[in-house]
Amino acid sequence: MGSIQFEKVEKVFGTAGSGVKVLEDINLKIADQEFVAIVGPSGCGKTTCLRMVAGFEAPSAGIVSVNGKVVTEPGPDRAVVFQQFALFPWKTVTENIDFGLRNKNLPADQRAGLIASALKLMSLETHADAFPHQLSGGMQQRVAIARAYVLDPEVLLMDEPFGALDAQTRVVMQEELVRLARRNPRTVLFITHAVDEAVYLADRVAIMSRRPGRIKEVLDIKSVRQSENWDGHARIEDVMDLESFVHLRTHIWKSLREEKGFRNV
Repeated sequence: MGSIQFEKVEKVFGTAGSGVKVLEDINLKIADQEFVAIVGPSGCGKTTCLRMVAGFEAPSAGIVSVNGKVVTEPGPDRAVVFQQFALFPWKTVTENIDFGLRNKNLPADQRAGLIASALKLMSLETHADAFPHQLSGGMQQRVAIARAYVLDPEVLLMDEPFGALDAQTRVVMQEELVRLARRNPRTVLFITHAVDEAVYLADRVAIMSRRPGRIKEVLDIKSVRQSENWDGHARIEDVMDLESFVHLRTHIWKSLREEKGFRNV
């Protein structure tokens, strides 16, 4: 199980009385194996929410929990994929994927089997012995995602994972993530500035207000996707011109434009 819950969460950076309140009264429940994307103006606290689930930040007030357990530190039940690929440049693809498994002290033969499965999952079999500098940006991000999946986390935390990619590669990676999410479902908290990306990928989209960030609205994308048969489409161009997709995208844009400072998004 990989449920996530924010209960009356606040976050203040700095000392009492002179700090900056980034988050205020965040309440959000994410069900096991649900894919939730968060969008909002720059500086509204999207990444701070993710970092609190990861255990990298503590809330100033309220509770962040995973599977009903209060998060106090990082744990093996959660894996993070960042915008920057964060691969070890001196290690091969196989060695990068193996890094976390070595920390779990698993036997070599078991690690080899898990690595082989992760390579196949992300279509990296022919690049197993390559070094990061020999790979494109999209391939490097595949390695980063494989490194997260191989640890079999219950919760996958993705902080603008495709933000550093060119437009064409980004679309390909979005389609790959949809395929991955259908074949190997995990609870996913996905941070993005891209509205199209959020609508295409997520079961629900949480829209945040300007700082101090609050959950302004949560849209149910999955029910619309199922009723309009989006699930049968693998490519983003097959769905992004559908009336239902356009309606959801426009709704989110209008909601974001109501927030002061939106032009910074």
